[in-house]
Amino acid sequence: MVGPNIYYSILQAGIRSISVFQMGCRRMVNLISMIVSSILMATGVRSWTGEIHGRVVCDLCGDTSIGPGDYVLPGAEVAVLCITKSGQVLNYQAFTNSDGVYTVAESMPESEKWHVCLARPINSFDNRCTNQYGSNGVKFMYNRLSGLSHTVKPFVYRPSITPAYCT
Repeated sequence: MVGPNIYYSILQAGIRSISVFQMGCRRMVNLISMIVSSILMATGVRSWTGEIHGRVVCDLCGDTSIGPGDYVLPGAEVAVLCITKSGQVLNYQAFTNSDGVYTVAESMPESEKWHVCLARPINSFDNRCTNQYGSNGVKFMYNRLSGLSHTVKPFVYRPSITPAYCT
């Protein structure tokens, strides 16, 4: 009959083997990462990171000013289209977080960075504020340095029926 100590010893040996294997994998990933970085640096390829963010709000009274009844729209959908310096078209889909803020970020070679972008609201997914108000999108040149973000003016939705207390 095999005692529980044997099973424990087998389990411990297996865990040590897995730990050695995981350490080997981490080292391999680090080595590959260093090789790729060295190649990119040797070829002169510089990376670039850009970020676009904005807010989506409900203008409950439709008076174009932020008031006590107005609120941010979590879960609203926004589309961002960017054309790179080389002419490639990139489409992004973003949804607002609980603060009504959407964010699109990308890292790429500096020679391929965003040149011009268009951000536009798609859907509010709100029960009351369903009518998009104002521009159907905001076009802008993206001339930010790597790591800096561009803030788009808020997209505004209004309700179909303005509440009586607003007038």
